[in-house]
Amino acid sequence: MTKEIKTEILIQAPISKVWKVLTQTQEYPNWNSFIKKLEGNLKVGENLRAEIQPVDSSTMTFKPKVLQFEENRILQWKGKFLINGLFDGTHSFELVDNPDGSTTFKQSELFNGVLVGLFNLENTIEGFEAMNRELKRKCEE
Repeated sequence: MTKEIKTEILIQAPISKVWKVLTQTQEYPNWNSFIKKLEGNLKVGENLRAEIQPVDSSTMTFKPKVLQFEENRILQWKGKFLINGLFDGTHSFELVDNPDGSTTFKQSELFNGVLVGLFNLENTIEGFEAMNRELKRKCEE
């Protein structure tokens, strides 16, 4: 079973500034209400430590592996619940450089596994949208 969340927001800032804010993960606690912490080396093959808090939910900690890291373009990781195939999530941040100098920020996650059908992802969608708004605010300061 699979489920996918896709969100996006237009940010009136150059792609390099959005990328810088997005990859300065030590600053997340200062502006990001969804991803409370993101620790580790943003490099393909490396494991991270992430603490997320969907809206009206408890904080969850997981240790995803970085799948893609292309400067000013994409950051993607994959996390799992206990073992592969139960509840896996491939999370992506994608940046699009617009002709007018603005940036389109896309945040998505593809969930798959035998437990996916048991989870209501509404709080996660709200968390993505909140982070998108907070990133926009931070980048447009």
